[in-house]
Amino acid sequence: MAIKDTDIDGVHITKDYYMAMQDKNIVSCVSEMTGLSRKKTCLVCGIALFLLSLPCLLGYNLWSNFRPIAGRDVLDSEDFLVSNLLLPIGSLVYLLFCVSKWGWGFDKYVAEANKGEGLKFAKWLKPYFQFVLPVLIAVIFLQGLL
Repeated sequence: MAIKDTDIDGVHITKDYYMAMQDKNIVSCVSEMTGLSRKKTCLVCGIALFLLSLPCLLGYNLWSNFRPIAGRDVLDSEDFLVSNLLLPIGSLVYLLFCVSKWGWGFDKYVAEANKGEGLKFAKWLKPYFQFVLPVLIAVIFLQGLL
């Protein structure tokens, strides 16, 4: 979904504002986790943002001949890592955390998901979440590697 400029209670909110709020969340999280001051956290996050942006900046010019993963260029290698490894593994870890006794547990997950108004999560889906979805995610993961 694309972020659009909007008016909320007569105040004009722009796309730039939404982007700034994402940056504020990152700075707040890092500040709370490390105990650093706001200024030091902004410096650390700015340096990290610059360093993490280097592959995008240099991928098709100075690093155009660098092929780190199976003959792919830098940006295609990043795409491969994120799309084929991080997303399926992350979703599998999250799923197993929500449905296993070593994590949150399915009953607690359903209770949290059913708080508030709206559609309720059915408890009969437990076998599907415990057995079918992990296999499907593993298949997607393996398919991405081939």
